[in-house]
Amino acid sequence: MAKIRVVHYINQFFANIGGEEKADIKPELREGVVGPGAAFNQAFGDEAEIVATVICGDSYFNENLEEAKKTVIDMVKSQNADMFLAGPAFNAGRYGVACGTIADAVKKELGIPVLTGMYVENPGADMFKNSVYIVATKNSAAGMRDAVKKMAPLALKLAKGEKIGASAEEGYMPNGVRKNFFDTKRGSARAIDMLLKKLAGKEFVTEFPMPDFDRVAPNPAVKDIAHATIALVTSGGIVPKGNPDHIESSSASKYGKYDIEGVMDLTADTYETAHGGYDPVYANEDADRVLPVDILREYEKEGKIGKLHRYFYTTVGNGTAVKSAKGFADEFSKELKDANVDAVILTST
Repeated sequence: MAKIRVVHYINQFFANIGGEEKADIKPELREGVVGPGAAFNQAFGDEAEIVATVICGDSYFNENLEEAKKTVIDMVKSQNADMFLAGPAFNAGRYGVACGTIADAVKKELGIPVLTGMYVENPGADMFKNSVYIVATKNSAAGMRDAVKKMAPLALKLAKGEKIGASAEEGYMPNGVRKNFFDTKRGSARAIDMLLKKLAGKEFVTEFPMPDFDRVAPNPAVKDIAHATIALVTSGGIVPKGNPDHIESSSASKYGKYDIEGVMDLTADTYETAHGGYDPVYANEDADRVLPVDILREYEKEGKIGKLHRYFYTTVGNGTAVKSAKGFADEFSKELKDANVDAVILTST
């Protein structure tokens, strides 16, 4: 019996090409296994083999989405693949988004089974867990062995068209589809076990997870807005023309700080958006629609506010990890405090 033909997708880091400095490489197809593919091949045994590996830089994929998807899909199609495997991406945000995006595209375009893996807090997980099977991994590449152990058996089951059990049994992230199965203990006994573990401070797994919302208490109102210094911060990706700091269109790894001293209006000749998650036309025509410099200059002139802070801070919220966003804010909020800024207007899209 012929082995199941698997095509594996990885980024430039796991292909040992390089790190961030090589994140702009275009898709390339290599025969056989590369990097983590060796571990998967070993786990597949005689049932399947990775016949080819597709490598693509994270920045290139996310910044050239349609072109990258088409190229990768054509590469996968050329190999007569029975199964498509992506990652695992662990907690690498842009890699996770790329793995989820291309897995979803291959599934829809080629109609073959797909599987990827990543950490539960990876932005790619929330984006694609309901459309493709995503195995929950540890948050770093140190968990590669554990990831392969979970992903390989599920990949084989998907490729062979076998029945897929509940997420708790198979190791993939809950995808909104409920599966009935029999447990060795009845519900009341399981509930008591969970309660006792919770009271004892031990780890337990709930059977009905509730949404986890991050709540931020509002600050007191500004007492004297007419003499306050107001700063602008945005996740809408507004940047000087040409995006000088190369902020990514998705899963941003950085933010920008830009001087608007003397700037009265953000024109189409001087500012644009780097954001890849919404139609940029209107923002590029007039960036004040996302970052209202023009109105705040009017308020400044009319005495409705004290002054507009000299710098604005910007990043892209599209697919950006919560951990990264908090890290950005921790940095620039200290600068805002040191500059005696009284209030911040945070705009999105």
